[in-house]
Amino acid sequence: MLWVWVFVGIAFVGLVMLVGYGVWLAHKLSDVTGEVGVLLDRTGELADLLGQIELPQAGVPDRDGPGAAAAQAGDPAPRDIG
Repeated sequence: MLWVWVFVGIAFVGLVMLVGYGVWLAHKLSDVTGEVGVLLDRTGELADLLGQIELPQAGVPDRDGPGAAAAQAGDPAPRDIG
């Protein structure tokens, strides 16, 4: 009859461990979902910042680029020394 109580005790300890593991897993899941939310927010911020970048069109000279002030003042264009 003692072996029955031993197995009941082992089963009870196993159940307690299973419940503890479930609680720990729920906390980890909550942490992961919070981090995914932060990642989505950062992705939205990055998309907004990338949307603010204005790229020049191909083949169109950049009037505001380097040497633009010199060209507007009548100075010759800067040369590459290399």
